[in-house]
Amino acid sequence: MNSPESGLRRGVPGLIIKGQGKIPFPVFRVWRKQMKKIWNIVVRYYKLTDKVIWGLCLFSSAFSVVLLTGIWNSGYVQSSRIIVQVIAAGLGCCAMVVISRIDYQTMADLWRFHLPAAYFLVLLTFILGIGRADDMAWLQIPFVGLTFQPSELLKLSFIVTFAYHLQKVEDNLNQPAVLVPVLCHAAVPVLLIMLQGDHGSAIVFLCIACGMLFSAGLAWKYILGAGGLTVAALPVIWYGLMDEDKRMRFITLFNPDLDPTGSGYQQRLGRIALGSGKLWGKGIFSGNHQYVPEMYNDFIFSFIGEALGFMGCLLVLGILTALCLRVLQVGSRAKDKLGRFICVGVFSMIVAQTIMNVGMCLSVLPVIGVTLPLFSGGGTSVVATYLGIGLAMSVSMHNSHKLFTL
Repeated sequence: MNSPESGLRRGVPGLIIKGQGKIPFPVFRVWRKQMKKIWNIVVRYYKLTDKVIWGLCLFSSAFSVVLLTGIWNSGYVQSSRIIVQVIAAGLGCCAMVVISRIDYQTMADLWRFHLPAAYFLVLLTFILGIGRADDMAWLQIPFVGLTFQPSELLKLSFIVTFAYHLQKVEDNLNQPAVLVPVLCHAAVPVLLIMLQGDHGSAIVFLCIACGMLFSAGLAWKYILGAGGLTVAALPVIWYGLMDEDKRMRFITLFNPDLDPTGSGYQQRLGRIALGSGKLWGKGIFSGNHQYVPEMYNDFIFSFIGEALGFMGCLLVLGILTALCLRVLQVGSRAKDKLGRFICVGVFSMIVAQTIMNVGMCLSVLPVIGVTLPLFSGGGTSVVATYLGIGLAMSVSMHNSHKLFTL
């Protein structure tokens, strides 16, 4: 039987690679040329990408894995949570590269495809959703045994489509005939997610819409009018829309001892953990940490305060602040209003989640199940945050032309 090299003429120079036989130099030159093109793309991406954003994101993800390892060392979480976080961060980085390579104008033009798909997945949770009794917001991934939260994907589609809508009507935004459809566009995901039972995510959607409307130049008369209507509607919200459990979450903020083993239980333990860290904390791997329900996820800021103290909390908040300001800076340099609105949407998403999460841990806001971006354990949240930042990176990188021309 002929050997692998028998197809090559004797005397033809080539490169011998173990297990692959003899590769003639012409083939090797083609392979080397293609690798050189790929390398040039990588180098060009590195030169034009925002290295500050990348550095902040990678540091946050690495820090998150260390924090989860410390929680696992205390016996409060399974090691699988760490593995999921590492995988999610890796997938998130890949997703951020891919999304940043796509022109944000193209993503806006394709809204007819990604927006219905995102809404379909959210609507599917009303039939196949899993989770708590009042919050069936997750879908099971077939054959994998993992879950994901479709509302996280809807956030990204909403940011792009709402930015696209605002760009189209910005000059006439304050005309009632134009403003009403814009407000309906914003209200649909908020109401849908509230019906789903995920009130925390619904508030994040509302904050995103408000931030983008403000940046688009919404008149103060509408802003003040909306504030007045909200105040007037508070009794209806309190007695008509909120059940006893949700009302107790607010009441215990002002009287923590009213229900210390019920509605106030999680925040009471989180406050104890947060305060016990004092200035420098007990150390991530000290092993004698206070147990707090969901301390790897919604209440990871309490663990940060206990493990690293006040200085550790300042470090985390400083990282997230720097990331948000950098996203705003990218938006200020955008070549069009669409890019600016997208960056404001991403900024609003990260700021809203950070304030709500830290507020829960400090007992100044009720527990509503919102993660700390990039730091909390949770695959969907991490990947979605990276995708959101990828949108801002797309705005940054597509201010330069012919980025990936070979």
